[in-house]
Amino acid sequence: MNRQFSQPAVLADEFTGRRVLVTGGTKGAGEAMVRRFAAGGAQVVTTARQPAESELPAEFIAGDLSSAAGADCVVAAILDSGRVPDIVVNNLGGSSVPTGGFAAITDELWLAELNLNLLAAVRLDRALVPAMLARGSGVVIHVSSIQRQLPLPESTTAYAAAKAALTTYSKSLSKELGPKGVRVTAVSPGWIYTPASEAFVRRQAEQRGVDEATARQGILDGLGGIPLGRPAWPWEVAELVAFLASDRAGSILGADYVIDGGTVPTV
Repeated sequence: MNRQFSQPAVLADEFTGRRVLVTGGTKGAGEAMVRRFAAGGAQVVTTARQPAESELPAEFIAGDLSSAAGADCVVAAILDSGRVPDIVVNNLGGSSVPTGGFAAITDELWLAELNLNLLAAVRLDRALVPAMLARGSGVVIHVSSIQRQLPLPESTTAYAAAKAALTTYSKSLSKELGPKGVRVTAVSPGWIYTPASEAFVRRQAEQRGVDEATARQGILDGLGGIPLGRPAWPWEVAELVAFLASDRAGSILGADYVIDGGTVPTV
């Protein structure tokens, strides 16, 4: 897919003095978020199972947030440094469930999807938000998905259910924390043009016994198409996240911002 326009200019001091944690920040939209916050002057920490393939402007903490033990290790590394984040972006997510509909999703697969797409954020918030409350300020952003509303029943039922739960959890948390100085919002992307999305296409093609073009079209058809005519670029999602994390969005609380090129056909 050809890039049709360039990234906008970034205010170099927008996040100066702010500490930002981005989970799943070594690739795709998460990597774009890391680079966007760093370009705005933030001190960025990111965590993932594996480091990025290219150098990132962030401190890296290896960890698996999809398990309680892995989350504890990541939290310990953050708290031991004495640098509790001012902004937490719970970006981690994904799906590895095979095609085959609901009957193909075992208990183990359900638990894996819930741990990755819901409980990873819950664990991190539970550990880090109290420090935000103690100082009376902070921002938490949960990256959900339009599949919370438009699931693909053949392959992403568990992922979609977990993201729907994440969105509801985010709304509830915003009501609890907002009066205490901590803003909570959510972002729901549609299809983002990332290596992970291309890997998903290849996996669908292999499991369905079709070529990648057919698999890609099947996903688009399942979503009802993208009126904009293309997926989002990772940096476009990162720009939305940066705006919501900034002081410019100081009165935005509890909202779920959709960035999907018009995919969701309802108001």
